[in-house]
Amino acid sequence: MDNQKTAWESLALVHIKGRPTVRDYIPLIFTDFYELHGDRYYGDDHAIIGGIARLDGRPVTIIAQVKGRDLQENKDCNFAMPLPEGYRKALRLAKQAEKFHRPVICFIDTPGAHAGKEAEERGQGEAIARNIAEFMTLKTPIISIILGEAGSGGALALGVCDELAMLENAQYCVVSPQGFASILWKDASRAEEACNIMQVTAADMVRFGVAETIIEEPIGGAHNDLDKISENIKEYLAGKIEEKCAKDIDVLLKERYTKFRKIGEFTE
Repeated sequence: MDNQKTAWESLALVHIKGRPTVRDYIPLIFTDFYELHGDRYYGDDHAIIGGIARLDGRPVTIIAQVKGRDLQENKDCNFAMPLPEGYRKALRLAKQAEKFHRPVICFIDTPGAHAGKEAEERGQGEAIARNIAEFMTLKTPIISIILGEAGSGGALALGVCDELAMLENAQYCVVSPQGFASILWKDASRAEEACNIMQVTAADMVRFGVAETIIEEPIGGAHNDLDKISENIKEYLAGKIEEKCAKDIDVLLKERYTKFRKIGEFTE
């Protein structure tokens, strides 16, 4: 694992053309994937895909934010910025998983939720808030993995889980470096400086107790060896799903609650 890279250098690897997306990982990690569509309220958001699959023979539910591998795919998935119907689809599938006692695996890879007029008209804030609340008490194991960037509430809507893992170069932040620099210094050109002081890397998240595990990437980034990084993700998931499924659900829910209650610092 390369600990010498700056946060900005890691972010460059996350943005590099050819970095694997969830559409590359699913066929290599799971079998029998069957995609399910729609939120049963408005429509089907292509920024989030979900469905049922098998992980080493065990039925699981997959919920994933989608980045495109080219311009056309990015346009189709709205550049991985979900609309409210995407989050409502995710919640529908999570509730279905709870009913049939399937573990939920979430893949996070988004710069943030879509912030357009149509998203606000259809209840973006409410959809994200409801996901956070419902996932906190979902009576089935939830494992989330950040594949690249995880932006603000758009990522947190799939980030309430029993254990959070991050790929080595992934980042979890409340705002982009450009946004940070624009707000703090009124100068977006200082994005690199901002990125390196924001403390948003996988190592930072483990140190803060936000994430539990860093999944090692091949030298030079995930795009250099798709089979290897897929193997690393599968090995991690298989072990954690087995561990979480062995726990009593009341214990699991208490541990999930405690995980989030201890994040951050405060004074009275």
